[in-house]
Amino acid sequence: MSLKFYDTATRGVRDFVPLEQGKVGIYLCGLTVQSEPHIGHMRSGVNFDVLQRWMRASGFEVTFIRNVTDIDDKILAKSEQQRRPWYNLAYEMAHELDRAYAALNVARPTYEPGATGHIPEMIEMIEQLIERGHAYAAADGSGDVYFDVMSWPSYGELSGQRLDDMEAATDADPRGKRDPRDFALWKGWKKESEPESAAWPSPWGPGRPGWHIECSAMAGKYLGPTFDIHGGGIDLRFPHHENEQAQSRAAGHRFASYWLHNGWITTSGEKMSKSLGNSLLVPNVLERVRAIELRFYMVSAHYRSSVEFSFDALDEAAAGFRRIENFLERAAGVIPAQLRDGDALPQAFVDAMNDDLGTPAAIAVLHDTVRAGNKLLAHGDSTELRDAEAAVRAMLDVLGLDPQDPAFAATANGDDERLTKAVDQLVAGLLEQRDQARGNKDYAAADAIRDRIKAAGIEIEDTPSGPRWSLDTGSI
Repeated sequence: MSLKFYDTATRGVRDFVPLEQGKVGIYLCGLTVQSEPHIGHMRSGVNFDVLQRWMRASGFEVTFIRNVTDIDDKILAKSEQQRRPWYNLAYEMAHELDRAYAALNVARPTYEPGATGHIPEMIEMIEQLIERGHAYAAADGSGDVYFDVMSWPSYGELSGQRLDDMEAATDADPRGKRDPRDFALWKGWKKESEPESAAWPSPWGPGRPGWHIECSAMAGKYLGPTFDIHGGGIDLRFPHHENEQAQSRAAGHRFASYWLHNGWITTSGEKMSKSLGNSLLVPNVLERVRAIELRFYMVSAHYRSSVEFSFDALDEAAAGFRRIENFLERAAGVIPAQLRDGDALPQAFVDAMNDDLGTPAAIAVLHDTVRAGNKLLAHGDSTELRDAEAAVRAMLDVLGLDPQDPAFAATANGDDERLTKAVDQLVAGLLEQRDQARGNKDYAAADAIRDRIKAAGIEIEDTPSGPRWSLDTGSI
């Protein structure tokens, strides 16, 4: 099966054909760093991390750009509430975001541009739009510059809307607009209410860029006027991505060939957001489950689906992942080291991933392979077991879920590690007592010790290299 994606622009599944053979350029709209990230924020980061991992596994050379919006109305408002400089807030929240990405093993992009570092490119693009008759400076002296939606007949094509059905854009005061649906490209500095540090010089007076022009300018700088894939949350489709496409194409750039949008993580049917008060900060969730288990929970759903969050579902996913780990630990104890060198992906897994990143079907292949591997552990040859273990590790690597990945070891909870070591020592002591009982042919005592260990929720497996223990997570 060839690689296919559901393209939001055409509202259908399309074969992926890169602009340049063997290479792919991806632009992901990153976050506005106004507050600590919650797990809803992490959805796009994790989903598009899987995308770029799969592209690389498929043989593509990937240029992956993920921006940060570090100047915005929300940042200014939040910093004023907290009585701190806006740049200090943005800087601190950007670090919080980096920590959340690292915890969930979201690989760093090829480059992560910040909006404030690309003001010249934005001004240049706005000037191009004015020259082409698609933008205008407000006549009220505000210093605002707007995109003229009536000048672009294709406006609305990405989101499938008619201009007559659209409501007014709410990103700026409408007093200087020719049409209430025109959106801001540049926002004149409001001397009475905004800090001077939040304004840059421009041909229209001091001010700052509108949200939409930021991404168009940064995508163009690092990926060129035409690139392969633009991604982001479904909530960005309109107005943000609609406006990006309109202004970029009006400036003469073909822009994105494919548009991919991930669904929301919801609580009580609503998008998880700070304003609704239903957000779950990443560090708080990681007090309940490990980061690798949270990532598994997020990856298990199709990227375009809406996920209704619940701790019960999260706990169930965590238990499922521990069963996968349990298989890998048991297999490692019986496979000779010289045989552990395979990395073949099952064809069913490849087909699932090629079908619009079908991670639910891919996870099903993963579970099937683990089930087959568990049977081989009981009565199979080491070659077949080697193949199953290697396939499981290869699939987990594509999904960013390899338990041996240093990213997860680096972010592991220190208390959990100390607890594991303590339990290991206690179990080792009991196993030593069991071995002594066996040596004395006191099988009743040996069985009693094994029963005590099992009652504590710990499984013991006798292997050629000695007994191994693991938490009893049930059968997969």
